[in-house]
Amino acid sequence: MGSGSAHSIGRRWFLTQTARGAVGIAVLGFAACSRADDTAEETAAPREPGSAGSAGGLAWSRVDLGFVAAYVLVRGREAAVVDTGVEGSADAIGEVVEKAGPGWSGVRHVVLTHKHPDHAGSVTDVLDAATRAKGYVGAADLSEVDTPTSLTPLRDGDDVFGLRVVATPGHTAGHMAVFDGDTRVLVAGDALSNTNGLTGSNPQFTEDEAAAAASVRKLARLAPRTILVGHGDPVLEDATVMLQKLAASLG
Repeated sequence: MGSGSAHSIGRRWFLTQTARGAVGIAVLGFAACSRADDTAEETAAPREPGSAGSAGGLAWSRVDLGFVAAYVLVRGREAAVVDTGVEGSADAIGEVVEKAGPGWSGVRHVVLTHKHPDHAGSVTDVLDAATRAKGYVGAADLSEVDTPTSLTPLRDGDDVFGLRVVATPGHTAGHMAVFDGDTRVLVAGDALSNTNGLTGSNPQFTEDEAAAAASVRKLARLAPRTILVGHGDPVLEDATVMLQKLAASLG
């Protein structure tokens, strides 16, 4: 979402402006996705398994929050939550955390990809529930996230939960993605979206379009196998090819 009036933008306004939303859920291994337009909603057949394993043992779950998604990343009995959705999303995130196995007590990290309230709206409630977790957000977005809990600023190249933090400014100045080098799972936040094909940051909500395009090219160099986006379906097949094609189209 965008700057300036971000805190006054709600779920209904967002759906009206974007005209088309994507709804889906993956719970440790299986994804069932649907796509909604202005008049109808259709449920798709189950997709390929939505978890990835490697020497690092990372698995992921997508939390369906309507027009936006959060993600639960699991290694053994510990987990990280990436993004927290709009205000009131903590219960839905908690349900997926429980199904994934670790429960709230196993959540050790809560990472915000950026400051916008559809991604950071429930950070306080999530951190209240995950009492053993540390919260993080990009350094340039830190001052604009409203929470009584102190968050740790992230910078390019930091490591959280064995994940590489990748600075992806443009959508916001402090936007961050996270990447698991073993499984090549990329959680892209709003640096990428997949509501109507894979695209970069939505121009309507982008602070710096040139920086956003550079961030897409930077992500393409990671050659991800799986791309998890804030808006739209996860990219489970041909992710590298699709992302590199997008990057090339941006010049």
